[in-house]
Parts: sequence; C-alpha cells; structure tokens
Amino acid sequence: MPPRLPPLNAVRAFAAAARHQSFTLAALELHVTHSAISRQVQALEAHLGVVLFERRTRQVLLTAAGHQFHAQVGPALEQIGAAAESLRGTAPLRPVKINVRPSFAVRWLIPRLPGFVARHPDIEPQVMTTTLPPDKALDAYDLAIRRGTQGWPAAMEIHPCLDDEALVVGSPALFARCPVHEPAALAFHVLLLSRSRSEDWEHWKRLVRAPGLMPSGCLQFEHLHFVLQAAVDGLGFALAPTSLIAHDVASGRLVCPLPDVRMPLSGHCIGVAPNASPQTRQFLQWLLDEMKPAST
Repeated sequence: MPPRLPPLNAVRAFAAAARHQSFTLAALELHVTHSAISRQVQALEAHLGVVLFERRTRQVLLTAAGHQFHAQVGPALEQIGAAAESLRGTAPLRPVKINVRPSFAVRWLIPRLPGFVARHPDIEPQVMTTTLPPDKALDAYDLAIRRGTQGWPAAMEIHPCLDDEALVVGSPALFARCPVHEPAALAFHVLLLSRSRSEDWEHWKRLVRAPGLMPSGCLQFEHLHFVLQAAVDGLGFALAPTSLIAHDVASGRLVCPLPDVRMPLSGHCIGVAPNASPQTRQFLQWLLDEMKPAST
C-alpha cells in the first residue's frame, strides 16, 4: 500500500511558514489568516506526532524535526508546482469575447486587464470595440458593457454594475494658467467634446443654470478617449464620465476644477450571452468586483 499522505493543505501552510519563519508572512503569501496557518500547522503536527515549530513571541523557529521535514517536502512541492505549470503552459487558452465601446476599452477596461490575466492565465480576454448597440453587433460575443438598459438582445442576462457622473477636467498646466473656480470661468477656455456625446455640454450648462455660457472655442473629436487625450495635452477642458478619468486624475495628468458640480449619467450594465462558459462567468465576477465602489 502507498504511504498515508498528510493533509496537503497543511503541508503547504507548513512549507510557507518554514520559508518565512513566520506564520504572518505565510498567511500573506497564501491569502489566508494568521490563525488559519496556525491551525493547519497544528493539524500537521498532530498527524505526524512531532512538534515542527518552536513558538516564540513574534517569531517561530523550526525544530530539528521541522528542518528534516521541510528539507524533503519543500523540493517535493516545487516539483508538483513545476509539473502543473508545464501542463498549464501546453493547455489552450480559453477566450472570452468582450464587446465594449472604444473609449471604455481604452480608459477603463484595458488598464485593469493585467490584473485579470495574472489571476487567470488560462483565459484570454478578447476586446472587441464598436459603437453599435449590443443588439446590432456584427460579431458574436460572450459579454458586453454598455450604458443603460436599452439596446440589449432579449435573451441577454443583464447586470447593472457601475454608476456614473460627468465632471469637468483639464490639464494641471491649463488650470494653473487660467484657473476655473466657477462655471462662468469656462467662457475663457476651449471646450472639448466627442461626436458620440455632443450634447453633454449643453446638458451641463442647463444643470449649472448657465445656458448662455459661450466658450472661447470648441474642438470636436470622434471618440471620447481622443477628447480626454486632448485634455491631457492642454487643448481645453472636457466633460468626462468619472468612470473613464480615474487613472488620469490619480496620476495627476488631469484635475477636476469643479469637483462639486457633477452631472448624473446613465449607469453601466454588463450583458452576458446565453449559455455563458465558466470562463465568461469568471470574467463577469472579476468585472463586478472591479466595479464595486471603493468604500465597500
């Protein structure tokens, strides 16, 4: 008969704790709690009938038995990991086709994709950009992201997911050169707009009760991500959804001169095609997690 194996989760916890000489660092590596590591090690010690660690204040040290066990199980776990990695490398990637508008792809989705790929190396996100509504799409897709609940195929599973507002943004240099502390100050600036959202500035003027506000000029672009790039380059001020400016504001490429003047926008929804694959479901859950408000 083959030898009776110890609980492998406990062995993995022991190996991490032995490498770090710390239950706390082992817990961080394995994304569990300190107490979970402690319980796993205790269970392993009970299984083996030996003490593996000498517990000290804020430190654990391997006993002689612990050193002996780690010298053997450490390489064994590395070999198991290498064997799994070699198989994973030969397995075909499983695609998930994501239908999004170009601006959302460039400004929201693509900057976050490395995090998903790192967690799910067996799944290949395929980003398909189009301005057509999901029910008019020319190519098949697994999942789509759009504003509002209109324009979806009847069979789609719809998940409301991301509330949104529009803010005025511009480059720090432009703001420093000619500050904007109230809506009327925009009369001294060029306003940037996209063809797909050409009415936003008019709605915003009505919101701030300045329908007659006349800027020094206007520049129109095909897509909103071109508008935002123009704003970063100091060509004027843009009115942009908060969902698309987070990275630029956080990095200091854009500033919001009127942070309290927020224009409500339709929220985003995720539509999932019928008979979605497990990989699509994983991508959906990742999207929903990424779209949760920071305070939750």
